[in-house]
Amino acid sequence: MSEFREKVLGMKQKGDFFSNKSPVFISRSPGRLDLMGGNDDYTGGLVFEMTICEATWAAAQVRNDDKIVFKNKTAGISGWKEQVEFYLHELTDEVHIRGLINGDPSIRWTAYALGNIYYLKKHFPDKVKKGIQIYLESDVPLNKGVSSSASLEVAVMKASASAYGIDLSGVQLALACQWVENVIAESACGVMDQVAVVLGDKDSVLPLVCQPCNPEPLIRLPEELQVWAIDSGVSHEVSGVEYEAARAAAFMGYKMICDWEGLEIELDKSEQIPRYVDPRWNGYLANLPRSLFHEKYEQRLPEKMTGREYLNEYGLHVDPFTPVREDVVYHIRANTRYAVEENQRVQLFSELARAGTERAFLLMGDLMYQSHFAYTECGLGAEETDLLVQLARNEGIKNGIYGAKITGGGAGGTVAILGRKDAHPALDRIVARFAEVYGRTPYIFEGSSQGADKFGVVILNGE
Repeated sequence: MSEFREKVLGMKQKGDFFSNKSPVFISRSPGRLDLMGGNDDYTGGLVFEMTICEATWAAAQVRNDDKIVFKNKTAGISGWKEQVEFYLHELTDEVHIRGLINGDPSIRWTAYALGNIYYLKKHFPDKVKKGIQIYLESDVPLNKGVSSSASLEVAVMKASASAYGIDLSGVQLALACQWVENVIAESACGVMDQVAVVLGDKDSVLPLVCQPCNPEPLIRLPEELQVWAIDSGVSHEVSGVEYEAARAAAFMGYKMICDWEGLEIELDKSEQIPRYVDPRWNGYLANLPRSLFHEKYEQRLPEKMTGREYLNEYGLHVDPFTPVREDVVYHIRANTRYAVEENQRVQLFSELARAGTERAFLLMGDLMYQSHFAYTECGLGAEETDLLVQLARNEGIKNGIYGAKITGGGAGGTVAILGRKDAHPALDRIVARFAEVYGRTPYIFEGSSQGADKFGVVILNGE
């Protein structure tokens, strides 16, 4: 905190980017590690999320004119445009805002920031009447499956809301940021990333039932356990084709099951994130019991089907945030099964985490391995992540490693590893062997930190 605060304070005192005449509001939002749950957030499942030490910092100051100015040091380092300017009066509707940012790849990152200002203007027009100045820095690695986008969204939204005198926190803050990512950034994420980075805390795990957003009390992992994460080096994006196809396939399977049961599906627009619902499972595959799924539906679902075949037979696609592409082959059975089974796996994992026994730890590890294999069935595996998981399994409990799995949206990104606190030698061997095979030493995430709400907002007043 002190380093970023001192940097912003210096900018303010010198009149460099920030004016010395009015307060600056500072927020911090970490990235998150998906310990269990991954892709079952958009199908209403339970997820089990941790914060990481890496975070995004945002400092915001209201201007006296109509201008919106973003300065993102990390964007500049990444080869994108570092400072970008817009005008508040330009923020008229979603289509126009997407037009402002989509024409230039070097400013595409501003979707996650400009969308926040539009959201605040739309919902709090009496508060948002002037422009704003925002400075950003982040050490959350991009496209590693640790929610760099949610970290940026939440940091900017919390600092900006505070600067405008708007109280935005908790679930309301998380849902606002999810709306920005879904509608403005056009990325079909669920809500788990935003909630985790808002409500998480150091040395704790957040259970969250995504129906649509029901956080449960934080859980402290047993003292004996440690969680690490290793970056596979394979870039992951929620907007990528693999994630999109996996999500779409789950909703295709859900639609088939509802049709077989004669259940009418309707689009519910009562919440800010629209979704399709039915009278039995309320639109959530996670509410379908695993036993019933295996008994009645699993073998009836097609293993694969092209988008064209699906549209010809079933017509409506019941996910507002993914398309069905005619020439894509969708793994319908595997992705529908994943939604049902992963929800149960996470429920078991959550209860076992409270038990604190060696038997519970062994079972938790096995659930992680099951979850990893299920990703592969869904078309979300990667050679590098498979190797990391296999190396963890090879070390085994004799060397302090209980389990490992690919995280988040899959198709690359990061592998979470659960072990004993004394398992560092085993972790070092995993990293060394991976580096030997691929010629690069992977980044390791270790430790946790406060979520955005726990950190709060720091105000730098006066000159």
